[in-house]
Amino acid sequence: MSRDVEWGEWLRAFGRQERRVREFLGLSQDQLARLAGVSQGAVSRLEAGRGLATPLLVVLKINLALRASLRDLDPALLSDDLRRVLEIEERISPRVGDPSIAGAPLTKDAELEDIVRLYRRVPDGQRQTFLSVVRAAAQALSTRNGGRERESG
Repeated sequence: MSRDVEWGEWLRAFGRQERRVREFLGLSQDQLARLAGVSQGAVSRLEAGRGLATPLLVVLKINLALRASLRDLDPALLSDDLRRVLEIEERISPRVGDPSIAGAPLTKDAELEDIVRLYRRVPDGQRQTFLSVVRAAAQALSTRNGGRERESG
């Protein structure tokens, strides 16, 4: 029961903050709902803290719409703390629809992503075998590459 109370308190505080941001932006609940692709009732319930059963997707849509609207403002209007939060969120979850995101590497070496993705696809019981094959291939390639360097040097 205490978890329900904590969740309810968190949701009410979250809703109050969402409302503050919406009002700061000069948006009505209906305008925000249209920007987020949700119903005006969903915005109202979230702001009032009555949406304990609100799907996470609805909460995320509203939050993303508010965040996008905040980013459209002159950054000088925002507090240092809010600008830092938006910068952190931009690194974690860039703007929806940003075409550069699709190809943005997650690692310094884009090929490393492929290796990690392949590793994750291998069943747990076979991962040691996968690593053995990768190590053997890496050893063979580094020996071969080392031989070429000696020949050309």
